[in-house]
Amino acid sequence: MSWKPPRVLTPRSILPALAVMLVLAAGAAAHANKPVPFGDRVAGPGDAEATPVNSQSVDSAGLDLKVVGPGLEAYHKQTGERAWTYRREGAEALYLAMAGDNAIVVWDDGLITSVRPGDHAVRWHRAVPGLADYLRADGEPGADKRTDAERKETAKQRAAAALHTVQRDGSPWLAVVTPNLTMGLRDADGDLRYNDRPSNGCLYDPLRTVHTDYAVLIPRTCTSGGVPVSGGITGYRLDSNGWSMITGPAATVKVLDAGRVEITDGPIVPVKVFDTKAAAPETACTGLDAPFAAVRPKEGCTDPSASPTATAPADPTGAAAASATASAADGATAPQ
Repeated sequence: MSWKPPRVLTPRSILPALAVMLVLAAGAAAHANKPVPFGDRVAGPGDAEATPVNSQSVDSAGLDLKVVGPGLEAYHKQTGERAWTYRREGAEALYLAMAGDNAIVVWDDGLITSVRPGDHAVRWHRAVPGLADYLRADGEPGADKRTDAERKETAKQRAAAALHTVQRDGSPWLAVVTPNLTMGLRDADGDLRYNDRPSNGCLYDPLRTVHTDYAVLIPRTCTSGGVPVSGGITGYRLDSNGWSMITGPAATVKVLDAGRVEITDGPIVPVKVFDTKAAAPETACTGLDAPFAAVRPKEGCTDPSASPTATAPADPTGAAAASATASAADGATAPQ
């Protein structure tokens, strides 16, 4: 049996172990002080930090959500008491829209976030290229003459125009529109489902963009040498291919109901009704394509054989004949 004396720890032998301990301590301190991703700060009624783990969940239907000051605030509808607040360091909330039961917030730094109101969990974040520039409107005509209040109001208006939530059959999604880019995001996880840019010489118009429960319709303007030459409307969906139609440079789109829109393209072109669920225009009952139409008018078409004029007695004054002549003329010029 051999015997060795106890090893004496010299200063040189202590240094490696001490260095390891210092590194571990520094790492632990850094982890403890690690900033919250994207500057998120969620606070309870007493302004204490709140998380879904240590806070009681409430029914989202019982909350009233508002963009107040720099962030999002939730209040109990029955009592009016504040339930929680959501802030992001260095950013200001501009606009709020609901996608199903979840709140979608547009921030002035170009970030989009989704919050679950029931337990105030921030579900996902998505940065949109060019959105912050569009919200600020820097460099545009008259921008340098706006007051701070006017700049803030412009940013809020543009945030509302940029964000569109589509409630499609219980699987909501959202589109973000800027003049040079549009993106479609799935609300379930913020996954990017499509992104598209307008063709050369064209720009999307967020201020004319509308949405239904099935699609987002984005008008675009195109110029040549600074002169408007044409336009168009592009429809985007998440469950199928979109579509595109050529219009004048100032065509407008008006939402009629959950699925239909009305497209007005100047005084000469007839007004069109487009069904965004069927992705097809309505065909007039008097049109030549009526028997083959994919979409008939919502009110339906009257069967001529069931018309009261078919069994009406003869009109000695000739008023019925004049009326029939007028109706035939209208049918000949009806929009196709």
